[in-house]
Amino acid sequence: MIARRFLQLDVFSPRPGAGNPLAVVLDAEGLDDAAMQAIARWTRLPETTFVFPARDATSSYHLRMFSPQKEVPFAGHPSIGTAHAVLDAGLAAPVDGLLVQDGIAGALPLRVEGHGSQRRISIRTPPAQLARVASDDDLRGALGAAVAGWPHGVLPPALMEGGRSWWVVEVAGETALRGLQPDWDAIAAVAEQSGAMGVFAYARSEVAGEPHDLAVRAFVGNGRRFEDAASGAANAVLAAWLDLRGALPAGGRLCVSQGREVGHDAQLHLWVDAHGDVWSGGQIQTVIRGTLHW
Repeated sequence: MIARRFLQLDVFSPRPGAGNPLAVVLDAEGLDDAAMQAIARWTRLPETTFVFPARDATSSYHLRMFSPQKEVPFAGHPSIGTAHAVLDAGLAAPVDGLLVQDGIAGALPLRVEGHGSQRRISIRTPPAQLARVASDDDLRGALGAAVAGWPHGVLPPALMEGGRSWWVVEVAGETALRGLQPDWDAIAAVAEQSGAMGVFAYARSEVAGEPHDLAVRAFVGNGRRFEDAASGAANAVLAAWLDLRGALPAGGRLCVSQGREVGHDAQLHLWVDAHGDVWSGGQIQTVIRGTLHW
């Protein structure tokens, strides 16, 4: 039996326990699809990633990621956390400040800034596209039922596609956002009808002295119903939507607060660069370091 290096991390977190948990299996060669799925089911974390050697000279390492139910083409927090684990293990080093992750979603660069516990890693997310702005039919149908009673913000709801699809819905005010009580049956219905993950609600910060520009809540209705503690991919499609509408702060940078309603306090940093590419990132904390015997 091979002993493989194993870590549990806290991603998008300035301290342990505030962000989104992730399991990382290094030295994953020899594990087949069934074994990786079984390990991901056993960890019971949102995702478990498996690191393989780079397949060519253009990438730093090869990555596969699994939820407890299935393989995932792309997700933000597993990508960022895995890059942190790879750096700490000495399996790769940045070139001109960048790592390159190779996976189902293709070769994606990760920007590494700072050192130690203050290090921040951001990934250039897959391009996000507007599928549609909510129509009157949407608002009279499943989407309207999912957001019934929510005080609507300035921008209309929209379905954005970027690796995973989300309905992004602006709520008028952070206090109202934090007090939302999701109708899980309605959210599951709109997710199933539109092929989306669920509803990603956001509101402008209204609390003086807080570092974040937006507060967000991710209501997942596709498969298992839950509120995500921190989602880099969902925030990336939101940043792309705001960019389309000219609603980003000057410089194209956002700090986002997510997860307080489910016992976390994640901070995500988003940047839309001059090319329109969205970078999603934050800090990562190593919580457990050991070996996996499988």
